[in-house]
Parts: sequence; C-alpha cells; structure tokens
Amino acid sequence: MSPALAPLRVRIFRVLWLAGIVSNIGSWMQTVGAQWLLVEHGSSAAVVALVQTAASAPVLLLALPAGVLGEFLNRRTVLIVVQSVQLAVVLVLSGLTIAGATTPALLLVLTFLLGACSAVQLPAYQAIVPDIVPRPLIADAAVLSSIGVNVARAIGPAAAGLLVAQLGVASVFLANALSFAVFLAALVLWRGYVPPRGRPERFLDATRAGLRYIRHAGVIRGLYLRLALFLLPANALWALLPVVASGTYRMGAGGYGLLLAAVGVGSVAGAFVLPPLRRRFSASAVVSVSAGVFGASMVGLILLPSLWLVLLVLVVAGIAWIGVIATINGTVQSFLPIWVRTRGLSIYQLVLFGMTAVGAAVTGALAGPFGVAPVLVGSGVLLVVLAAVGLLRPSVSPEGKGRSIVPLPLTDVPPVEAAAVPGEGAGDAGTDAHTPVLVLVRYTVPEERRPEFERRMADVARTRRRTGARDWSLYVDREDTAVMVEAFTLGSWQEHLSQHLDRITEYDEGVLARARELADGDPVAEHLIARAAPARRR
Repeated sequence: MSPALAPLRVRIFRVLWLAGIVSNIGSWMQTVGAQWLLVEHGSSAAVVALVQTAASAPVLLLALPAGVLGEFLNRRTVLIVVQSVQLAVVLVLSGLTIAGATTPALLLVLTFLLGACSAVQLPAYQAIVPDIVPRPLIADAAVLSSIGVNVARAIGPAAAGLLVAQLGVASVFLANALSFAVFLAALVLWRGYVPPRGRPERFLDATRAGLRYIRHAGVIRGLYLRLALFLLPANALWALLPVVASGTYRMGAGGYGLLLAAVGVGSVAGAFVLPPLRRRFSASAVVSVSAGVFGASMVGLILLPSLWLVLLVLVVAGIAWIGVIATINGTVQSFLPIWVRTRGLSIYQLVLFGMTAVGAAVTGALAGPFGVAPVLVGSGVLLVVLAAVGLLRPSVSPEGKGRSIVPLPLTDVPPVEAAAVPGEGAGDAGTDAHTPVLVLVRYTVPEERRPEFERRMADVARTRRRTGARDWSLYVDREDTAVMVEAFTLGSWQEHLSQHLDRITEYDEGVLARARELADGDPVAEHLIARAAPARRR
C-alpha cells in the first residue's frame, strides 16, 4: 500500500473515512435539493442563497462551545447523538416535502438545525482521528479526510441533479437520511473506543483555557494566521468559478460539474504527491509553495486560451488546495496536546468557515464593479506574493517540540494534600475549588547568570500562560537581589492541579528545566489562596 494510504490500514479509520464520504455526499445533495426546492417555490435569489448561510452560520456561532463539549464528553457518544438528531431532522423534512408542506421558512429552520449539528460534530470528529491513528500517520489521515470532502463535493451535486430530475426533491432528502444512517451504523458498531480521560472543568473556564492556549501557542497561532491569509483570496475561485463556467466558457451545469471534477481529481492526486514532499520539506515550505501554485492556477484559469489547459490547471489547483488545507490541518492535529485538542480544532473550524464566508463575500462583491477576471487574477497574484513572503519568513516550526504530557509533582505540597483544596475542611469560609490561586516561585540566581535567566523566563511565561496562568510577572527581591520571584495566578486550585498533572508537555518541561538550571539549588514554591474581604458592618 502507498504510504499516502497508510492510515487506511487502521480498520476503524477506514470505516469512518468511507462512512464520512457517504455522509458528505449526502450533505452536498441536501444543499442542492434545498436550493432547488426554493427555486420551485419561486423564491428570490437572496432567499436561495440563504441556504448556504443557514448551513454555515451555526459553525461560526457554535464552534467554541462545540470544542468544549467534544473535549470533556465521550467523542464517539457525541457523534452518535449528533448523527441521530440529523437523521431525525432529515426524515421530518422528507416527510413534509412528500406531503407538500415544506415552506421556505421551515426549510431554512431545518437547514439551520442540520448546520448546528454539523458545528457540534466537526471538532469532535477531527479530534477523534489522533485517538485512533498513530501519530506519524496523522498528517496523511488529514490528507485523506480532505480528499473525502472533495470527492463528495464532486459527486454530491451531480447525484442530486439526477435524483431531482428523475424522482423529485424529496428523494434527495431521503438519500441524505440514508447517508446519515450509514455513518450512524458505523459509529454504533464501533465498540473499542476508549476516550481520553481529562480533569473536569467548568464550561466557561474551559472555554477561556482553550482561547488562552491558542493565544500563547506560537506554532498554532502562526498556522491559523497562514490559513486565514490563504483563504481570504483563495475563495475567489470557489465563489466565481460558476460565473467563469457560464460566462467565459458558455457552459451549463454539466460543464460546471466538469470543472469541479477536475479539482476533485487533483485533490485525489494530492494524496500521493504530498507525503514525499512533507518528508523532504517543512510544513511551512509545503504550505507556501502550495499557496503560490494555487494562486498561479487562478491566474491561468483566466489567461489560458484552451479549455483543456484550464482543466489541467484546475487539477493542479486541486493538488495545491490539498497541499495547504491538509498540511495545516494535519500539523494542527499532530501538535495540539491532548488536553486542548478539541478546543483547538474548534477554533480551526472557526477560522476555516469564517474566512471562507468572508473571502467569498468580499471577492463576490468586488467582482461586481471590477469584473470577474480582474478579481481572479488579482487574488491569484496576491496569493503568489503571500507565498513568497511565507518562504522568506517561515512560520514557527513544530519540529522537535515534544507533545506528550509530562506530569510534574507539586513542589512543597505533600502528595496527600495536593488533591485537596487548600483550606477546605478547616473551617475557612469562602475557600473552594474555584477560588483564585497565586503561585510564587523563588529562584536564587547569581548576578552573572541573570540576563540569560530573564531571557529564558520569557519562554517560561508563555508556558505558564498556555497551561492556565491568567497573569504572570517576574520580580527581584529588594533585600536580596540574587533572589528572583516568579508570580502567576490561576482561576482555581483545580486548574493549578490540571496545569501540573495534565497540561505540561515534554517541550514545556524542557522550557522549565532550562530556566531552573541557571539557579542555585531547587526553586521554592508558595501557593496562596485568595480570600474575600470581610463584609463591613453597617
């Protein structure tokens, strides 16, 4: 088997991948059927366009909560529940359509419900892949997942068109229900999943922790920025390709399907092209070159005189699209530590869907006054420029940054007391598991080592913030200038336990060790629990 297809050796991944393709085909068929039903009702173009909005808006609204749910609930259970709800919604829609009772407003409401289910499902589904695929194969699994999406994009609309023409719109909805049933059956029959165990957190605290991690994780932040900068101009191709097909090449729906099929062929080819490239070059280089090739393909779409050359260019564009999206997605999945993986992937989905919506809207709006061809060429040139900048200034490399969790014992806290909330049970009112904690760590650092120590402590600050610290500062003792004090606060003692036992990666442990090695002796830690001010007597 080709190395590109190696993840398919994992039986459950193979089953879920095939079931996912079937489900995605059904979703594309659902979109076409919904739009055609509105056309049959004589709805305006604006109302027809709302189908895409109703399907994608929930992802923007629910991505972060969905990430938290997928982090702390059994991901397989989440997927089973979501698939069951989607199946029920589509069956209701099918029955109403057969009875002739589906109104435009009702259709949009049910489409929104399906989009909400998809928003909850996406981060849980992506986060479950690293649970079942060995780490070296995660990037290849991401490529195969992207290929599945593009295969569905090519097959779904064409299949929906045939079904609508032969059997009516209700048959498309029933086909989508069947696709949900296939995916649901695969999940129900999967018995061997053991969910990773995480320490419970309050919903809002967990949300803030996920956002805090992304803010202070340079690798992930850089990847999301690269993704956003790529998607903004790149979506001009998807937004304006139908216009190019009908206007420039005088094609009908079949011709437009041919253009999409060319991109799909390129996506499949990308599965075989990318693995050797990733082994030889960095992820940043692969993303930059792929983005530049995609931009050049957009320019070629307008400037090349032959339809056959255009089809070839779209095949190349499909390879380049996978080169960007799958490489970033695979790198993110591999890099995110397990305790924040689903939350991090929910923000990935937020960037992906948000920038897709914004990019399509902006380029579509610009095409009105400036024309389709100038917008496509301008977007392509912008991508080439961004690719050149990416090659000259590559993003932070994830290589060599160990991702396994390394539990660290709490210093100066006896093991029996570590799991308990300080002050609890001693008659101390106002102290509980959610009371803020101030941690002070004292280091004795000779004067000649202090400049290097302070430089290394800048990395320590990022580690503390990534793993839960809300504030961080470094002080020098006024009475003894050899003593430096690291001070940081957390939302609760429970979060401090999580920071030590569940969140420190091998890379973070190395950062802490490099700072400690410049100090004389072991650092001394103190843990202070916030107390509420006593109420004043009136």
